[in-house]
Amino acid sequence: MGQPDHRHIPHSRAIGMRLVETGGGVALMCVPYDRKLVGNPATGVLHGGVITSALDSASGAAVGSALAARVEGMAGWRPIATLDLRIDYMKPAMPGKDLLARAECYKLTRNVAFVRGTAYHDDPADPIATSVATFMLSAPDREPADISSSVAGTTRPGTTRSDTPRPPGDARG
Repeated sequence: MGQPDHRHIPHSRAIGMRLVETGGGVALMCVPYDRKLVGNPATGVLHGGVITSALDSASGAAVGSALAARVEGMAGWRPIATLDLRIDYMKPAMPGKDLLARAECYKLTRNVAFVRGTAYHDDPADPIATSVATFMLSAPDREPADISSSVAGTTRPGTTRSDTPRPPGDARG
């Protein structure tokens, strides 16, 4: 199974994040240590936002991997959005060491995915931070035009405002 390329995401590219591996609802991301990512120049410790980005990206990749496993291949990939991301920081990242973020999608429902993650250097049992996240899954059986028409105040291409279904009693038009 092919892996999605996170280098097309400007923020991921800017911080040097790369997808190391993915499969079966699990993803591993790496952010190589770089002085430009330091939050405290006096200590050389990575900024907390870098850790957050790595955990969020690994979590999203884990969801994508779980969806692909469910549908057997890249056809299962579809747009997702982070609904909630909670991170517990346990210790500072070590200066000069690459950051790894591993996430596992442990539950998929029709509309929501649930993920746990860990950021660490060498040993996941010695975490820098842990995370729990939920992701909204886009509808798998609808075309983008159908999805946009369900958003209030939008219409499908080729339709007029008066063609858009309205709730009973709605006088707009």
